[in-house]
Amino acid sequence: MTTNYQYKNIQAPTKVALADEQSAGHADHWRILTDDASNNVPAWLQKMIEHAAMPKGLNSNVSAKDSCLLLSEDQPCHINQVLAMKDGRPERFINAFPCVDSPYGLNCKIERIIANDSSHDAVLRLRSADGSIIYAFDQLYTTNRHLYQRDTSYFVNFSAWAHEFKISEQNEVVMVEDQESIRYHRAFNDIVAANDGKIPDDLQEQISEWKPKTKEQMAPVEINLGHMCAYLFGDTLGQEDEAWCQGQVLGKQDTAFNDKSIILFDVVILREQDAAPFVVRIGALNTPETATIQVHDYVQANVWLQAAVYKENQKETAQTSKSS
Repeated sequence: MTTNYQYKNIQAPTKVALADEQSAGHADHWRILTDDASNNVPAWLQKMIEHAAMPKGLNSNVSAKDSCLLLSEDQPCHINQVLAMKDGRPERFINAFPCVDSPYGLNCKIERIIANDSSHDAVLRLRSADGSIIYAFDQLYTTNRHLYQRDTSYFVNFSAWAHEFKISEQNEVVMVEDQESIRYHRAFNDIVAANDGKIPDDLQEQISEWKPKTKEQMAPVEINLGHMCAYLFGDTLGQEDEAWCQGQVLGKQDTAFNDKSIILFDVVILREQDAAPFVVRIGALNTPETATIQVHDYVQANVWLQAAVYKENQKETAQTSKSS
């Protein structure tokens, strides 16, 4: 049986085609990991072939009849390599890029695919269930490119490589003096605290009825901008996956990418009321600066945001990727 992409009733998401000169390529991404890409990357590609696997993505099976083959590795940090196929055999190299696996994700619809089909580079424009717009490089475009459907919700795993990763600026402070804003802030904190940290169903009604008990409760509120979650995608076509973010570290663990020591940080970069938190697993080189960052710290980072869509995760309760 042939793969599902030959079914004629699939309505694909809107696609924007990029020419080669519009595509940025992966030179800057390899530079995250090495200052000697011309020597290191070919050696890494040769090494990965010895134990490469074929990720299925949304496919039940990987078809040898496809014109392209995606090879990957079963490691938290790994390389995906795209090869052109002819008569079931690899014919030539097309592309390769470093990836991070992540157990975290959101249910999203694919609104648009910005793709260079000659290099198999693609950036997905995604809309989460709460309406947030997210752009991410598609790790599995080669495998999934014919299978995505318009107006279909997918559980999408999100990860990233960090160009820069550091403690957020702690001296950026805003003083709120508007009385209604102060009242809302104090009421919200009081009500959530009284409910053991949980948001009650009648929150808005309780906030409307809340009254200050002391004069100090209506004093100006100091908000530290270094203690907030934020995500800004890139503004260049085809490079929207190059993002700036700020958030709180929820987890930290050590791993490796070939001979490089890597720290994986689990960071929540969007955390809105009545919405699923947007958590990303971010890979950063283990340096004296990143090594000092701890769980609960607030960080800011320039990242290359990545997405992966796997068939086995397409349930609302799914929370793990092919390997976590």
